[in-house]
Amino acid sequence: MRIAFVGKGGSGKTTTAAAFSRYLAAHGRPVVAVDADINQHLAAALGHDGPRPRPLGADLAWLKDHLRADNPRVASAAAMIKTTPPGRGSRLLDLDPTGELLRRYSATTAEGVGHLVTGEFDEADIGVSCYHAKTGAVELWLNHLVDGPGEYVVVDMTAGADAFASGLFTRFDLTVLVSEPTRRGVGVYRQYAAHAAGHGVALRVLGNKVADADDLAYLQAEVGDALLGCLTPSPWVRAAERGAVAPVARLEPENLAVLGSVLAALDACERDWAAYHRATVDFHLRNATSWGDRATGTDLAAQVDPEFVPGALVRS
Repeated sequence: MRIAFVGKGGSGKTTTAAAFSRYLAAHGRPVVAVDADINQHLAAALGHDGPRPRPLGADLAWLKDHLRADNPRVASAAAMIKTTPPGRGSRLLDLDPTGELLRRYSATTAEGVGHLVTGEFDEADIGVSCYHAKTGAVELWLNHLVDGPGEYVVVDMTAGADAFASGLFTRFDLTVLVSEPTRRGVGVYRQYAAHAAGHGVALRVLGNKVADADDLAYLQAEVGDALLGCLTPSPWVRAAERGAVAPVARLEPENLAVLGSVLAALDACERDWAAYHRATVDFHLRNATSWGDRATGTDLAAQVDPEFVPGALVRS
């Protein structure tokens, strides 16, 4: 199952994504957390104090070659863009940490959370590149990932509506928008919901920093049934933000219960692999027409394998 945490900057989405990832690991669930935010703070929130993993987009040529494998419809890494869908002959992936891709690009926290990063801007990016060149690597990975029952991917997304610059926002079973009880927080939810409409996005709201009954009533009135639960101000979180990261079991009981509600909502989702892959193909064809064919000198529509559904095939 795949879950994305989104919201305005400062809403607490990174902290919440990290807490939920740690909650999964504490309950023995295989989990990979992905930092796809331009501000790369997820590792610290996870309590990871080892070497940072190699960015997933650090060597796109290797990544593309690894994923296209023996797919005859994709002639080379140069002909592959961020939306290129898998087909027969492509390498399909799982969350086994011993697999070549995760061994190359991931780190594992002491609590057992696998961790991937898109990477930060470097000097060569400034003024010439947008951040979606890096999140495109995550989109490619997710398009080739066949995650099974009881496996979890948690993605900390870019702030606000910036996620809509690519098809990455459709790659999740559940999208949780973290909102403070404020007009700006609710405004980001409404913007996100409007952009996501018609794309099959399961969108819920998780209140954060909800201090009293008035805060709760405000969110209930503004987002209605979309409200999944509310996190209260947390001394556990405040201590973690100062570097004193405690086991997730010490999180306040009311906040632990909210994380349990998030997990229950995620587990209740059912993925339709055929519909999922149709969305993959749709965004690929959009990108091909808009810029991809011109940039690669290739008819990218020919990369679509019309008889392929990823969830029906064996992973490698």
